[in-house]
Amino acid sequence: MALMEINVSPLGTGSTSVGEFVVNMQRLLAGQGLPYELTDMGTIIEGDIDQLLAVAKVLHESTFSNGAKRVYTVIKIDDRRDKEVHLGQKTGSVKERL
Repeated sequence: MALMEINVSPLGTGSTSVGEFVVNMQRLLAGQGLPYELTDMGTIIEGDIDQLLAVAKVLHESTFSNGAKRVYTVIKIDDRRDKEVHLGQKTGSVKERL
């Protein structure tokens, strides 16, 4: 499993608010069957690399479908192959050490 942090920013909407775009993307994610967590700065999704890249495309394209004229997407992927990783393990490890 891999973890992907994604931030999809709609541009050219005539407003500084992005809340409705975020709501639409969260609804799409709920139907994908992958574990995910919304954060204040993006969304973290768990899955295999093919699933994550496919979901990234769905989220990016949906923003255009919802009225954005331009979309800026930032993706970070942590694909660890020596052991399974899951949402919350990294922060849990740090909290244990504190």
